Amino acid sequence: MSPTQPQRMAWLSIAASVATLVLKFGAYFLTGSVSLFSDAAESVVNLTAGFVALAALTIAARPADSGHAYGHDKAEYFSSGMEGGLILVAAISIIYAAVERFIHPAPLHQLGLGLGISLVAAAINYGVAVALMKAAKRHDSITLEADAQHLMTDVWTSAGIVAGLLVVMFAPPQWQILDPIMAVAMGLNIVYTGISLIRRSWDGLMDAALPANEVVQIEAAIRSEIPGNASFHDLKTRKSGPRRFAELHLLLPGGTSVTDAHHLCDRIETAIETAFPKASITIHVESIEEHP
Repeated sequence: MSPTQPQRMAWLSIAASVATLVLKFGAYFLTGSVSLFSDAAESVVNLTAGFVALAALTIAARPADSGHAYGHDKAEYFSSGMEGGLILVAAISIIYAAVERFIHPAPLHQLGLGLGISLVAAAINYGVAVALMKAAKRHDSITLEADAQHLMTDVWTSAGIVAGLLVVMFAPPQWQILDPIMAVAMGLNIVYTGISLIRRSWDGLMDAALPANEVVQIEAAIRSEIPGNASFHDLKTRKSGPRRFAELHLLLPGGTSVTDAHHLCDRIETAIETAFPKASITIHVESIEEHP
């Protein structure tokens, strides 16, 4: 089976991670900068997360089967959750290295060349992050979105580190304390990103309701189709990867024929699917006279 577009984007992310990992560790070994080391350490996480994302997208692409009637879409939540955990591990290692540098200061070397290499790596990450985010929106993939956010976070932290080290280049030697300070700040920022990804994955695995604005759209689609003598209640929603699920109870006059009720349900489903193409809708029809 040929790879899907999300899988191809995951391979692009892996290739970018390999390239930036080599560049950033090269910049670290040239300069001895602990903040550049922290930037390079995150590239290791990027690479690992890329392989996890590829595995999750491969599983999620499998069609529904007898053992998984609702498909395999939730594999994406495991991927983004694992990526969040890896980010936290990277953050801890970054902060640890920064504290070590506070305790044992060391001179920096060849900052100009090191920063140039770091900027090339950041440019690669930026281009891939933009491409991943576009693909994430097009395919409604939390895995690609998590990867894109991670790479974009890497870009901004790299930019901040480069700016800080430029100050160090032209400042007195005592300003080199900025190097571990920036590494700590980067580590704390990465902690926030990791926790955010884990929270989103948790919500998906726990079948959290769709965002309020999406629920409003679904309710509007239902109301656009039901006649004045009908109503609905008990609307439940959830999301599994790019697929949305909605269940509701439709109240119709007791004299409504099965055919008419079926056609109305079809129209409601079509209206919801127009707003959310991958939606799966379940409608339970009840007699409005028997409903309290």
